[in-house]
Amino acid sequence: MTYRAPVEDYNFLFEHVVGLEALRATEKFSEATDDVTRAILTEAAKLCEEVLAPLQRVGDLDPAHLENGVVRTPKGFEAGFRAIADGGWVGMSADPEYGGMGLPMALTASVGEMMSGACISLQLAPMLTQGNIEALEHHASDALKELYLPKLISGEWIGTMNLTEPQAGSDVGALTSKAVDNGDGTYAISGQKIYITWGDNDFAGSNTCHLVLARLPDAPAGVRGISLFLVPKLLPDENGNAGARNGVSVVSLEHKLGLHGSPTCVMQYDDATGWLVGEKEGGMAAMFTMMNNARLGVGAQGVGIAEAAYQHALAYATDRKQGKTNALAATDSILGHADVRRMLTSMKADVFAARAISVCNAVAIDMATATGEKAWKARAALLTPISKAFGSDTGIAVADTGVQVHGGMGFVEETGAAQFCRDVRVTSIYEGTNGIQAMDLVARKMMDGGDAAMALLDEIEEEVEQAKEVFPNLASDVWEACESLREATEWMVAQTDMQERFAGAVPYLRAFARVLGGHLHLKAALADRGGPREKLARFYIQRLLPEYAAQLVHAQAGAAGLYALTEEELAL
Repeated sequence: MTYRAPVEDYNFLFEHVVGLEALRATEKFSEATDDVTRAILTEAAKLCEEVLAPLQRVGDLDPAHLENGVVRTPKGFEAGFRAIADGGWVGMSADPEYGGMGLPMALTASVGEMMSGACISLQLAPMLTQGNIEALEHHASDALKELYLPKLISGEWIGTMNLTEPQAGSDVGALTSKAVDNGDGTYAISGQKIYITWGDNDFAGSNTCHLVLARLPDAPAGVRGISLFLVPKLLPDENGNAGARNGVSVVSLEHKLGLHGSPTCVMQYDDATGWLVGEKEGGMAAMFTMMNNARLGVGAQGVGIAEAAYQHALAYATDRKQGKTNALAATDSILGHADVRRMLTSMKADVFAARAISVCNAVAIDMATATGEKAWKARAALLTPISKAFGSDTGIAVADTGVQVHGGMGFVEETGAAQFCRDVRVTSIYEGTNGIQAMDLVARKMMDGGDAAMALLDEIEEEVEQAKEVFPNLASDVWEACESLREATEWMVAQTDMQERFAGAVPYLRAFARVLGGHLHLKAALADRGGPREKLARFYIQRLLPEYAAQLVHAQAGAAGLYALTEEELAL
């Protein structure tokens, strides 16, 4: 199966569903015209289809490995990364002052999705570097910016994020890595970090720049006492070039379920020289800049894998002949079987919904950046956990369904269908588990009393009312779902005990995503009356959207029932 980047889907979204008119009307993004957008997507598609996609299976079959303390990457990965870097793709949204393009995040996220669908193991390197860049842009000193940003933006150097420790996973405040002031503007960083994606590589001339969370002496316990440090593998010399080796080493590589081409490292810091990024004990605020970027990116990764898994399954189903098929299908392949059609259409409908939500999130981030308006900042914050969780959940579900479409051949590694399942599985875990995303949605994102959520629901209902003139039944279904979600949101906000909210957080997020998907599919139908997008919207709204009702019942059931069974009874 040859991967095909979904350029036309993005062009359609940008023109008819999400709309970039308001974004292009801002001074900051006025140059992101329709012609520019289309040209960028077209060039990105060529890179993904011709350079990255052939590396997908290579990375799985010839994994990254540690050889005498040196990380060895799969054959072709260095050339693939250089193609990404030389094309300027790492610095798409970065500050032009340091060599970036200054393009909207909407385009960066779109290209990131395409790269993920082509070869997610390699795409992780530029994605994490982009997050590193954003954190430095917002929080680093001018001296650090001038030295590191040009090299990171050009792709000459690669960036990572180092949070997790063996005893400190989601509870980052439990970390024990320490930082001691050297008295010369640098700090000695010591400790061990695990699960560090692209913690090192063997690319010629490269340097790996780690953003590391550590605690200064006498700093308070918990997350409030954490600071952020930039710790390069190679210390810059007097000319700013990679020089002497720092006290940073790779202890081992994780043996993972998937993403075999991506080196996931256990990192050891032994009095490594580092520089403070942001304020002392302000590490989490600085790191969250990078994490929010990564959460949008991880959601897009899920969508990218879903797209690739869907294309793979469709190609197989088109060729596979088995049994007597339905005369309605006009084909003798398994595409003629009702259940195969159900699976493939569900896959396609959810991919579109997740992609559209991701783009809405990215546009909100761009509008917040361009205008500084609180409403856009709130919209971006609200959508981030939804797009991360729903995008990754969709990737997992679609990849799993792709195996089912293949039947027994899906369980055989040679077909490649299983790799999508293995590669995408971690996306619901890293950058904050999807459960944490859901809790963030019902807690921090509801600290405004639900105002941001209600504003979004008001906007949806206004557009749905207008759509009733064209699609009265479809629009009524979406409006009813929106009203139910509004009532559930009011219930959430009324709960003063956070455990009551947390107990229903995941089903609430999934219901929210379903309603957003219904609204975005409806907008697509309005722009393609009688066409394939209207047909897909009907499928989604009539068959998948109704899932919101059960999810909202679960969301409002409270916490007591979760704890009704004792620990002993759970073990029976």
